[in-house]
Amino acid sequence: MKPGISLFVGALLWLLLGVGGFFSSPLSLVWFLSGVISLPIIIIDALFLVFMTDTLKAERHINTSLALGEQAAVKLKIERSNRGFLAVKIKLFDIYPASMLCQVFPIVLDRKGLQKNSALIFEYFVIPMQRGKWEFQALHFLFSSPLRFWQRKVILSEKTSGRTYPDFKKMVALAGQDLRGILEQVGLKNIRKRGHGLEFQSLREYHPGDPVKTIDWRATSRRQKPIIREYQEEQDQQILFLLDTGYRLHRREGEYMQFDTALNAVLLLSYVALKHDDSVAVGTFGNEERWLRPRKGISSLTALMNNLYDLYSAPVPSSPFSALENALSRLNRRTFIIIISNFREEDGESLSWILPRIRKRHLLLAVSLRELEAETLSARHPINIEEAMESAAAFSYLFSRQQLYKKWEHSGLLTLEASTKNLSPALINSYLSVKRSGLL
Repeated sequence: MKPGISLFVGALLWLLLGVGGFFSSPLSLVWFLSGVISLPIIIIDALFLVFMTDTLKAERHINTSLALGEQAAVKLKIERSNRGFLAVKIKLFDIYPASMLCQVFPIVLDRKGLQKNSALIFEYFVIPMQRGKWEFQALHFLFSSPLRFWQRKVILSEKTSGRTYPDFKKMVALAGQDLRGILEQVGLKNIRKRGHGLEFQSLREYHPGDPVKTIDWRATSRRQKPIIREYQEEQDQQILFLLDTGYRLHRREGEYMQFDTALNAVLLLSYVALKHDDSVAVGTFGNEERWLRPRKGISSLTALMNNLYDLYSAPVPSSPFSALENALSRLNRRTFIIIISNFREEDGESLSWILPRIRKRHLLLAVSLRELEAETLSARHPINIEEAMESAAAFSYLFSRQQLYKKWEHSGLLTLEASTKNLSPALINSYLSVKRSGLL
């Protein structure tokens, strides 16, 4: 219990009256009598707040699975315990997680809604700004005494915990659509192809415009009309994502880190790969090392999200070479390895030792996120020597990166450089190109 605003104001007035009583005997008597009268009133007001004021019960309801950046509703059900009088003023504070945005508290509860045998339903909204686990700690009530001389804090331990997922609502929406709808959303066309080097699907009649090389001459001879073969991308293949959680992707671009964009792209491409009946595995390196064994079936997307939703990057060293070496020791079948990082000139020599081993059994795609800051510096027109040196350094850095990618491509390594905005569609295009080409 702590003093209220009325007690502070009354004490200040009594103190001023005491100063006046120092110079005047009548005022001194008034000061003494007011103190004698006020003291029991203040004590009675405090006792009423402690022993006569009704207490409250509360329940909190919120969805335990939230989407990053999406508004979520929190409902509070508040009831009286029906054992006393209701405080003249009740303030409510809900201790929401620091990872969420909320600007509603404190609030003053409506006393009319807290009548006996009734409940007050209050709703407010939060916006989760970080992935990972969260927990609401407690509800704090601040009761004011009848004369507002005192305030009493009551804490109800009403803990509620849950998780915030990356783009959770978007992923759920995508999971309810077919593959064609997914690809149309990211700017792609139908993946069904007619041609060689892929998995045979069916026979059908020839239509004008179909490639002549797809004609099945035996079937044509039997049916006495042109018959062609239809193909589709080979299924039941294995995809491995190696995601850098170190300093290379620990760079903020816009609202989120580059790593957050990379993680969303991995989840989206995982969905597309699982829809193709491929199996998906994920390994991380740098800030935190995790290994998720290959999983197959669209239901595996939930398991992937539950294992990756609380993953973060940090400004710590990361080694793509070590990640690839670790992956090679775990893989027992041919795999399409997609490593996402930010490759630089110094990676060329270290990776050159392991690339021949990878090419013997696997297919590797090295994905690097573009650095917009360096591109902006290299393209600007300097107005002084300092800006000229910065632009030259940025241009040299980007040029060395491009030379590294060209060297890798010349040696047979697949490379992809994309901005955070175009990473997801670029990754899906690369995956589908590999499927169509039959490289796996």
